[in-house]
Amino acid sequence: MSLTGGIVLYAVLWFLVLFVLLPIGQQSQADVGQVTPGTPAGAPHEPKLKKKALWATLIAGLIWGVIAYVIIAGVITRADLEAWTR
Repeated sequence: MSLTGGIVLYAVLWFLVLFVLLPIGQQSQADVGQVTPGTPAGAPHEPKLKKKALWATLIAGLIWGVIAYVIIAGVITRADLEAWTR
């Protein structure tokens, strides 16, 4: 895996994990009963983005490490993948 490939893989994983984490534990303004004027009632009350970004960084780093190990150590090679499609 090249440096560019590793960075792109991490970025894709980070955003994927972040989008999975965003709705977890989320309460809308209507649920809490404090709707800010000019916003929809379904808008998040407290999104906690810093906490979720930190968790996304940690989880994506862990997943990236596993995938990088599989690629670099040759656990699964391109030849293996080509054999599965036949």
